[in-house]
Amino acid sequence: MIRVPAGRLRMGATEFYPEEGPIVEVDVSAFALDEHPVTNADYLRFVTATGYVTVAEQPLDPALFPGADPATLVPGGLVFTPTAGPVDLSEWRRWWRWQPGAHWHAPEGPGTDVDERLSHPVVQIAFADALAYATWAGKRLPTEAEWEWAARGGLVGASFAWGEELRPAGMLMANTWQGDFPYRNTGANGWVGTSPVGSFPANGYGLRDMIGNVWEWTADAWSPRHGMVPTVQPGERANLFTADAAGPGRRVTKGGSHLCAPEYCVRYRPAARSSQTEDSATTHLGFRCAV
Repeated sequence: MIRVPAGRLRMGATEFYPEEGPIVEVDVSAFALDEHPVTNADYLRFVTATGYVTVAEQPLDPALFPGADPATLVPGGLVFTPTAGPVDLSEWRRWWRWQPGAHWHAPEGPGTDVDERLSHPVVQIAFADALAYATWAGKRLPTEAEWEWAARGGLVGASFAWGEELRPAGMLMANTWQGDFPYRNTGANGWVGTSPVGSFPANGYGLRDMIGNVWEWTADAWSPRHGMVPTVQPGERANLFTADAAGPGRRVTKGGSHLCAPEYCVRYRPAARSSQTEDSATTHLGFRCAV
């Protein structure tokens, strides 16, 4: 783990997306944060030691998903699937599919595995799955403020975790989408999808993959703007099949992922934030722990 010093965070941004504002000042106490996201190898050790079964592997109760097609109410997760060509970028269902049998050790569904991806971030992890691992490891999930403070690496107000230039001296600094979203990805330094943790430069605190690769869960309930009362009730189960960004049971995720592209999702920044239902399990969502 990396020790992160205490400080006063200017949290948020006003130049990109409305949910990142307003900018607020938050005092953050010193804490320690995992150097990189929890990997498949890490999660394998946890599951082997405890027998834990993730949310994506558990049966779904039809009563909790009114109106959903019963055929979809089987264990599984959301899997990114490139389109054949350009599509309307407001229609996220064009590149996301519900895949029965997708879970952390078969991220894209039956017939896939993580045997050759043990050093990659674990994905298809719901909030409860991240919390269970953190508890087993004697750790916890970071707050949104802690996460953003750590991601900035000692920089104050910079757009990116490494400064104001997206690619300083032409260097790719994080695993983000390269090409035309959502149909053509040439790969981030050769990686299409997730990359081994630590494949890109560390930030000023020595932390890896704070930006890109996978979105990361935080402990905080979702609110549409900083300083507002959360619009969620943590612990309530939400509907995976709706796109309501202010529905029940939502948490803040941070950092962007390998799917962030400038024409669709400029969220490869410390201030960027996203809302996920607590039972979401997807191919671009993982976590790291704090103490």
